[in-house]
Amino acid sequence: MRLPEEPDAPFQINIVPMIDVIFAILAFFIMSSLFLTRSTGLPVDLPTAETAQNQPVNQVVVTLDQAGALRLNDQPISLETLQPRLRALVGTQQVLVVIQADERVNHGVVVQVMDQLRQMPNVRMAIAAQR
Repeated sequence: MRLPEEPDAPFQINIVPMIDVIFAILAFFIMSSLFLTRSTGLPVDLPTAETAQNQPVNQVVVTLDQAGALRLNDQPISLETLQPRLRALVGTQQVLVVIQADERVNHGVVVQVMDQLRQMPNVRMAIAAQR
């Protein structure tokens, strides 16, 4: 005796687990992109400015900490060796030098650094600030 055949259930694709996986991947990429900010220089308290703008990546960073110590791309230098070291670093190409000066550093020291940089050809200056 033959049993009656049961009708086949219609074919279904359950997309709920797929949506959960895609949401988990999306959340991972969003969270990981928040930690990809590029931070150069030493930790200094930058002054704030309403007109602060992002600068291009091809740059050299000169840092003045609270004590007035000078660094060129995280390497300690003196004011007298700033120009020769910068010339050796960039050569004849156009370069943007970002001055990251602590807000409590003496204004005269910042002016001396800017004066040294202005004497060099192909050097543009920017002063780092927080928005």
